[in-house]
Amino acid sequence: MSEFGLYLRMGYHHIAAIGAWDHILFVAALTAAYGVHEWKRIAVLVTAFTLGHSTTLALATFNVVSASPRVIEPLIAATIVFMAFAAIGDQLTPPTEASRTTAMRRRYATAGVFGLIHGLGFASGLRALLGAESSITVPLFAFNLGLEVGQVLIVSVFFALGLAADRWLRVRRRDWVLVLAGAAAGIGITLLIDRLGNAT
Repeated sequence: MSEFGLYLRMGYHHIAAIGAWDHILFVAALTAAYGVHEWKRIAVLVTAFTLGHSTTLALATFNVVSASPRVIEPLIAATIVFMAFAAIGDQLTPPTEASRTTAMRRRYATAGVFGLIHGLGFASGLRALLGAESSITVPLFAFNLGLEVGQVLIVSVFFALGLAADRWLRVRRRDWVLVLAGAAAGIGITLLIDRLGNAT
């Protein structure tokens, strides 16, 4: 396997592997509330998250910025909890037409900022892999591309599950979002408590 293919695969498995609960839960909570007709909003949200984590992944890999995993890992868990409760809040108190545009812009900005945090989490694993490489530009690009492939897969899976729940199980969209976001919030809180305990 080529160097590019190797790091592409590593990036994909870093976000889409069964054990990567934190990133999977965040992407699920980020996109849970949007249906088929809102695919443009999903695309913008995912792009904002991508721009955020791509930025800090590159900066951290080139040792421009750094942060301790003891700080970053609890913050990643906190982003899951925040985004899950935001999705729940949208269902319980939907924004008015007048406030919808402002609310979406705020959500895009939040996705980008949280992407910065997740990028630092991705970088901690990548730096260990790059120790023996003479040049890290190609591996960095391939790893980041692999992350995006995995991210698109995650969004597609949860999108398909929501569509199936709506069309075949007759589960209302609101109920699906509340269940999915509630599960993400519960697991996120558990991760946050566990990581805060390990950080002390």
